[in-house]
Order: sequence, then structure tokens, then C-alpha cells
Amino acid sequence: MATALHDRSESIPRRPFGRTGETVSALGLGGFHLGEIGTEREATSLVHRAIDAGIAFMDNAWEYHDGVSETRMGKALANGWRQKVFLMTKVCTHGRDAKTAMRMLEDSLRRLKTDYLDLWQVHEVAYWGDPERHFAPGGVIEALDRAKAKGLVRFVGFTGHKDPALHLQMLSYGYPFDSCQMPLNCFDATFRSFEQQVLPECQRQGIAAIGMKTFGGEGDMLKKRVVAPADALRYAMSLPVAVTVTGIDSARVLRQNLAIARAFRPMGSLEMQRLRTRCAAQAMDGRFELYKTTAKHEADVGRKQRGFPLQAELGG
Repeated sequence: MATALHDRSESIPRRPFGRTGETVSALGLGGFHLGEIGTEREATSLVHRAIDAGIAFMDNAWEYHDGVSETRMGKALANGWRQKVFLMTKVCTHGRDAKTAMRMLEDSLRRLKTDYLDLWQVHEVAYWGDPERHFAPGGVIEALDRAKAKGLVRFVGFTGHKDPALHLQMLSYGYPFDSCQMPLNCFDATFRSFEQQVLPECQRQGIAAIGMKTFGGEGDMLKKRVVAPADALRYAMSLPVAVTVTGIDSARVLRQNLAIARAFRPMGSLEMQRLRTRCAAQAMDGRFELYKTTAKHEADVGRKQRGFPLQAELGG
């Protein structure tokens, strides 16, 4: 049985994680959806099936479902499963201080039932002024340094989905980030593109790129049959990224994504351009990437911090 599982996992590509010397599975499990699955038992089963199949990169965040996603992942990773994965979560200070960040790290470690993280990322750089707050004296960047010095985290990075310019501003400080997470899909290439603007800078600095929102965050591009799941995921995995994180909320979606990853053959540049061109007419106005133009996907923790209306008040 162990040999069979090993054989299956080998068919999911592994890739270098930037300049760290680590390798990770090219497909990652998004932690947000774990909080939406019916029961803890179902969530645990899904995580175990993913790991057995070779998905060894686990994504999460302190604020997902008020900690439920981290708690469920922690229970799933108990009893030896933690050692099989590259575990990442995100710190959700949204501009608050390093002390707040360290308290969040304590929460995350407790929920995830681990004494260290492989990767800790600043979550959701989505508002103008965020980079300045993060790098200010006493800001969250100081917490990244402190956590690494204490051996609580191995690598650090940041995430965001709003505007490539914010990512470039974060990268302009010259801080030695190990990773940078961003939305990457065949629609992004045409509209406020992270692929066109941020990926080249990550490559230049040797920073591991982590792709997300492969299907647009809510899968509308699939539901409306604008693009097929296999084409969308294959495109995202063909970019110069270390790992593509996908939202998996059921055994059916897990089987679908595994099948694509196991049969993965990189798209050539011409094939990628054909897909971008085919999607361009419906990509150029951002209709399938509302996280770039609206408050959709903005966490209440950050909105409350700034005095903005919460999602429920927006009807979101």
C-alpha cells in the first residue's frame, strides 16, 4: 500500500521553492474551503486523501472562518500527518503592529497543532498604504524577523489579490521575502496583470511565486463555460510558479484537480497565448476577477480595521 501511494504522489510534479533549496508539490490545498465543508470529519478525510495523493503544500490564514480553517487543518495534521507537508499560514494584522502579529502566530501554531510553520505570509496586501504600514517601525515585517529568529517559522512572504502595483511596492523595499502569493489565471494576463508585472520581478529576486484564484476565486469562469477546468489549471501551472493553490471543497473537485496535475504537460508559449486571446474579450473588464475591482474577497478583519463597511453590510 505504501508503495502504491508513493507511486501516485510521484506523478504530481515537485518544484523548487524559490532560492530556499526546498521543493514543494506543484499543486497546493487551499485552506479557506476547509471551513466550508460540512463536518470536521469530512475535512480531515479530504486533507488525508490529498496528502496521500501527493499534494503536500497546505495553505491557510489566521482569519479564515474565524479560525475554523486552521483548527480543522490542525486536527487533520495530527498523528504524524504534519511531517508529510509543507505548512503555510498567513498573519492578518492588516496594518497593525508586530505584537499583534506575534499573538496571531501563537494562535495559528496552537490551532494547527505544530511548533513551527514552514511558511508565514503577510496576508492580503490590498489597500493603498499597506506596504508603508507593514514596513514601518514596529510593523508586521519586524514580526517576520522575530519569528524566524525564534525558529517558529522557516520562511516568510506576503500575499494579495488587489493590484500588482501594491505587490511591486512590497518588493521594492529589498526585503528578503522567500515567497509572494498572487492571483494567476488565463484572465489575469489581460487585466491588471500580476503575471505580466509581478512574476518577472519575483523571478529576478529569486522569490518563490505562489499562484492562487486559478478559477477566479468563485469559479464563475467555469460555471459559465468560458474556460474548461483542465485548460485553466494547466495554464496556471505552466507559469513560472513554485505551487498553484486551489480551493478544494469536495472529493469530486479533488479528483478533478489531481487528474489534471497527474497528466500535467506544460503549455507552450503559443498555446498559452492562444488561450489568453480566446479569453481576452471577457477578461479585459475584470468581470471574472472581481477581487481586483470590488470589495469581494476582502476580509472583514481588514475592513473593520479601516472603518470600512463589512461584507454583510455590503451584501457580500
